[in-house]
Amino acid sequence: MESEEAGAVGSPALPRISDATLRDSAHMAGVEFRPEDAAAIATLLVRTGVELVEVGMVSGPGSKDADLVLATHEAVGPQRSMTLVVVRDRQQVALALDEAERLGVHHIMYSIPTSEQHAMLKIGSPSLKLLQALVRSAVTQAKERGFHVTFSGEDGARTPRERLVPYVTAGFEAGADRFRLAETVACLSPWQMESVIADLTAVEGSEIEIHSHNMLGMAVANSLAAVRAGARWISATVGGIGERGGNAPLAELLTSLRVIHGDTRFDLTHLTELSRRALRGAGLGEAFQPGPTTPHSFAYELPGQLTSPEAYETLPAELVGNTREMRVRTRLTGALVEWALADSGVRVDVDAFTPWLIERQERAGGPLLDRDAVRKAAVDFQSL
Repeated sequence: MESEEAGAVGSPALPRISDATLRDSAHMAGVEFRPEDAAAIATLLVRTGVELVEVGMVSGPGSKDADLVLATHEAVGPQRSMTLVVVRDRQQVALALDEAERLGVHHIMYSIPTSEQHAMLKIGSPSLKLLQALVRSAVTQAKERGFHVTFSGEDGARTPRERLVPYVTAGFEAGADRFRLAETVACLSPWQMESVIADLTAVEGSEIEIHSHNMLGMAVANSLAAVRAGARWISATVGGIGERGGNAPLAELLTSLRVIHGDTRFDLTHLTELSRRALRGAGLGEAFQPGPTTPHSFAYELPGQLTSPEAYETLPAELVGNTREMRVRTRLTGALVEWALADSGVRVDVDAFTPWLIERQERAGGPLLDRDAVRKAAVDFQSL
């Protein structure tokens, strides 16, 4: 993939995409993906054009995510995969790296708490000197073993500049390949995000990734703002599935890149299948979600929206592998019925059938009708 390619004149370089569905979404409360889910999701992500599939979490021997990691490696290869390694102290890191090696991991992402609150909670001290020593040690250990290393600033969005910049500098001086700013607690506006990322891209030798949570509904906007400020990678999840309001949803992110930056690098036709596969695997069914891949996205009850979709749609349903559909309860019109019956081979007097169907719907309490349900009702009407 030509990931360094620029968009329109004056726009930032187009970002590379990593997806954390098999790590962040997999650790959302109540979600337990199976190895077969991991293989299917990873395969669809790579077909879409996602460059890196983040899978599993390792903190020491006997990782509970081992099956997910191995299934993903089998599906797309370890070179296209990345696994999170928890960092607490030097000895624990060494054991975690042993486990990553056992699993055949090539690319690790260190999770290191940077805000005073998270550092105190997880490494027992808010000391910046301790934090810098910890990242230097962890990065050096991993590079000596031949890993590609991304290191994070967990709760980085709430970490003050005077603390975050020296930490990031220390990581790159130790040989890290990339830094991920984790907006663990969503708190930044897009313009604030630009300012934070600009400070980090100014660090010598830095390559920056943004990982936003969506509690405020700004994960995609913040991700694009980070790229505008020089970030080269965006981390997303399928359907935005994840903790704390979810993550930057992959479909909305990729379609935004298409519409706003003219980015045609990705095969968007897999997005709907991908979203539905991930929702099933996560046990979330077909719950409503925003964005272009849900069953609701291109569903209408106004005939004009079905007959002239270009007047209402940011991009066509087919571009993301979705389909256009009518969904109506009792607000039926003859034009809607005609659209539903087109090319079906079912012929009825629309002027007689429409009020009959409306009356039946009202008696039944207004169950949801789609195109297939209208066609079946028309067959019932024919038999009267």
